[in-house]
Amino acid sequence: LNVCFVSVSKQTKQLEESGFLKGALSAEQQLALISICTDLKAAVEGATFIQECTPENLELKKKIFGQLDLIVGDNVILSSSTSCLLPSKLFTGLKHVKQCIVSHPVNPPYFVPLVEIVPHPETDASTTERTYALMKKIGQSPVKLNREIEGFVLNRLQYAVISEAWRLVG
Repeated sequence: LNVCFVSVSKQTKQLEESGFLKGALSAEQQLALISICTDLKAAVEGATFIQECTPENLELKKKIFGQLDLIVGDNVILSSSTSCLLPSKLFTGLKHVKQCIVSHPVNPPYFVPLVEIVPHPETDASTTERTYALMKKIGQSPVKLNREIEGFVLNRLQYAVISEAWRLVG
């Protein structure tokens, strides 16, 4: 975990030095807000929005959301940054499924502010609206999908562009 913090610290300072650091706080002030915690319950205590950012592994993500489902309250939004796993594969069967949503950022999210908001079929409309408002507040440009679709929208468009680029190269 310390290796990860060192990397975040280095990148944050580089962003500040190059004039690309976002927000009103200095790199030092932002880094002071980050803490390391190995206890999931303690890590999410007081949270209103939890963004999962683990590798694209369905079982891993389901395990994490299963654990979170047991410890969060009825007002906490559970969000995944998955780029390809459908919300119905991630959240079905959870007690807090109405609070679950995908918030898929574009890479690199720090420089490309687009984020797709993809609801589970049972996601409450207020979850979608709160997620949209939060993404706007943090400087993202959210796009709401009305329903889940394989590959979401962004990936499908990107794949078409990449495929055409390869054809042009060929």
